[in-house]
Amino acid sequence: MTGSAGPSLRIGFDVTRTRAVLRAAAGLEAEFARLASRFLSAGQRTPLSAEVDLDDFLMGLEALGGWPHPGTVEWEEQLAALVGEVLDDAERAERQLREPDAPAPVRPDDIPDLLGDGWCGGLTDFQRRDIARLLSLRHGANFSVPGAGKTRVGLALFAAARASGDARRLLVVSPKSAYESWLYESEVCFRKAPVTRVLDGSPDHSADILIVNYERLDKSLAALASWLRAAPSMIILDEAHRMKLGARGIYGSACMALGPLSRRRLILTGTPAPNGARDLENLLSFVWPGHGRRVVTQAVAGGDLTHASGVLRPLFTRTTKAELGLPPYETRIRYVAMDPLHREVYDALAGRYTARAEASRDDFDALGKAMLRLLMAAISPALLLEGESRYEPLVYQVPPLAVPENDSLYSLMRDLPSYEFSPKYREALSIVAENAALGRKTIVWTTFVRSLTTMERLFSAYQPAMVHGGTADREDQLRRFREDPDCHVLLSNPATLGEGISLHQVCHDAVYVDRDFMAGRFLQSLDRIHRLGLAPDAETRVTVLAVEETIDEVVALRLEEKLDFMGRILDDPAVRQLADLEEEPSLAAGMDMADVRALLGHLRGRHRP
Repeated sequence: MTGSAGPSLRIGFDVTRTRAVLRAAAGLEAEFARLASRFLSAGQRTPLSAEVDLDDFLMGLEALGGWPHPGTVEWEEQLAALVGEVLDDAERAERQLREPDAPAPVRPDDIPDLLGDGWCGGLTDFQRRDIARLLSLRHGANFSVPGAGKTRVGLALFAAARASGDARRLLVVSPKSAYESWLYESEVCFRKAPVTRVLDGSPDHSADILIVNYERLDKSLAALASWLRAAPSMIILDEAHRMKLGARGIYGSACMALGPLSRRRLILTGTPAPNGARDLENLLSFVWPGHGRRVVTQAVAGGDLTHASGVLRPLFTRTTKAELGLPPYETRIRYVAMDPLHREVYDALAGRYTARAEASRDDFDALGKAMLRLLMAAISPALLLEGESRYEPLVYQVPPLAVPENDSLYSLMRDLPSYEFSPKYREALSIVAENAALGRKTIVWTTFVRSLTTMERLFSAYQPAMVHGGTADREDQLRRFREDPDCHVLLSNPATLGEGISLHQVCHDAVYVDRDFMAGRFLQSLDRIHRLGLAPDAETRVTVLAVEETIDEVVALRLEEKLDFMGRILDDPAVRQLADLEEEPSLAAGMDMADVRALLGHLRGRHRP
């Protein structure tokens, strides 16, 4: 070491507050290189400086024990405070893991006294149980299913933090669709409603509760950090799976930056691990920086998910659907067969070329590069070709034309709706028709907007409502579906309507024309029609459509694996049940275009004024 009297090592935050910056004094290049090599994410900018992801730094704190000059290390005050808090929290969490059956510091019966005189919201037994567990942990995760009242539990924890003097402000990060719930619950749960604001421009410093959506986090980071520093604060991430990428994603890095500025951290989501252990690691890393990732990694390393669930269970709460007392639901997968031309085009796109496809092989190669596009091709390859707009529906020929023998396969793909009817649309139409005859409404899900607009035309006899990302009158469409007895079907995609709405009062049937690889989104969409408040005698039916020998089978396999993992980690049989869908025969097998034309004619006649 040089003869300088200054610090040998300086440790602080970078400007984003998501990384730790280490700087060594001159003459310590070799020692510093050894230290930096102990952190997996370290990026050494110069021989004497490096940046390390905050979670990696906190998880590897023991590496600092090897620094040869421990008495001359200088810490940034806020980072030192965070490290102290993390070590305390880790010890508290470790105690929970070592002694899962030990009496909790907080019991459900204690909750009324802990919430303070200002609280007046009613609480169920399972909500009091979850609040007691989360108060015992200080920071925590609530993985309860939709309808279990996670919003109210979060506000109750804030009330307890206010009553104890631990926090005076609450920052809620949520999707826009959840704003209404937070605003309503903050009004009805307190005798004197806290000042609650949605972020619009600069944060309101008079607000007790500030709500912001994930999309605005990154651009508002500095202002939100200032708002949190101004008073002891708490942060709640609602639908926290949106930051599942952790520091690698825009939402996650912003959340990780704000987390250390709060006295208490809470995450809410019913789908904490939609793609496996890595998602769960990132979520718990927000709650317990450093420690959360290590606990998950160690728990699942052996591959015994039953054991892993037992290890992790003390760190989160979950109210299951069984505990909500909901009636069970039926979930089936129906395999449908492609017509010959559809099969020929699909196989060409998938790489199994026919002689006719060789003439336009370049066109197919360009279309078939993205695996996700095969999902579209399994519905109808014509969806892959650009229309006049992204919303332009396919126009089906009734009755169908004969297939020309000498046309290229690429031109036949473009005109496929003139020759054959999509088997998935045919099956969905049959299900909607059967349900309508029984007086039941149906929600039909598909990933693609052109698929929605196509079905809007095909299902016109049922006066469909439709909601997608470009829908301007979303609320009017939902109101019509709920209230108009002649509107028998709602068409939507899980990306738009998978969260934040309730349809269980009027709809008990869901059809998935296709599914993508996002297990969390699938679960969220299911909960639109199966949630708290469902009538005890309600019969909920879910049908997934798939085409044999297509990418649908790959999606079904991957979702099965993801749902099985999530169900076992959460110890929730209802989620595991969805991983093993029961097969049933299709309704529309053998139905040709002439049958469809007769059906549509009959329906139009029946609905004619």
